[in-house]
Amino acid sequence: MKISASFLAAWDNYMFMGGYLCVGIAILILLYHEFKLFQIKNYKEKYDYVNLHEINYFWYGVIAIILAAAFFCNTIASHTIEFRGILWFYVRLFITVCFAIIAYIVFSSMVRIYYPRTVEKRLTKIRNKPRTSPEGNIMRKLSEEEEDAHLDSSQIAEESSGVHSVDYDVWIDEKTGHKIIEKYYSYQHTEECPNCGYFTMKIANEELELAPTQNEPGKLIKHYSCSYCSHREQKEVTLAKLSTNA
Repeated sequence: MKISASFLAAWDNYMFMGGYLCVGIAILILLYHEFKLFQIKNYKEKYDYVNLHEINYFWYGVIAIILAAAFFCNTIASHTIEFRGILWFYVRLFITVCFAIIAYIVFSSMVRIYYPRTVEKRLTKIRNKPRTSPEGNIMRKLSEEEEDAHLDSSQIAEESSGVHSVDYDVWIDEKTGHKIIEKYYSYQHTEECPNCGYFTMKIANEELELAPTQNEPGKLIKHYSCSYCSHREQKEVTLAKLSTNA
């Protein structure tokens, strides 16, 4: 069965329009994410925003590009299809849909496996970027030994307990004494899996095996699970003795 040249011309036109539209949407998604990030001035809020949203926005952009490629592929060999008939039109459509599904699956795995490494690097950069005090002075990030003097007893106990992998960063303006205390959760982040080498391993749960006392340190077991290769392992963490000031 023949297929008209006018139909194919209109089809190609709509496919090109759809393809360019999807490319535009992909660019707008990524620009929107970067614009939102640019608007956030507080580094802790910027850190949380990247941690919660960057991978999702990147994946939405990838989906838009896959759709764009599918639209453009549906314009290939239109002159040949005009002579060979409508069957080849459906063959091209079927092959395009199959490749789009395969691309979705492949890129979904790639984004899940490879992109977290990029996000972690960006998060580390944001977390360690020097803060500025309200007076405009560059603040200094305190070491683990120094920061306890600036945390209250509940914060020290929470950090030293190791449960839920809480970590505090303390920044101080040495000229005015102004300080900023930021709270982070390590269990929200991926780590490199020793089995497959991808950044797909997270803390699944934590088990307090031995509670610390003022005389004896405690013991925490962290159970890790890899979402890619299903590798599981556990790490033993020694918890500091309870402070006598707590």
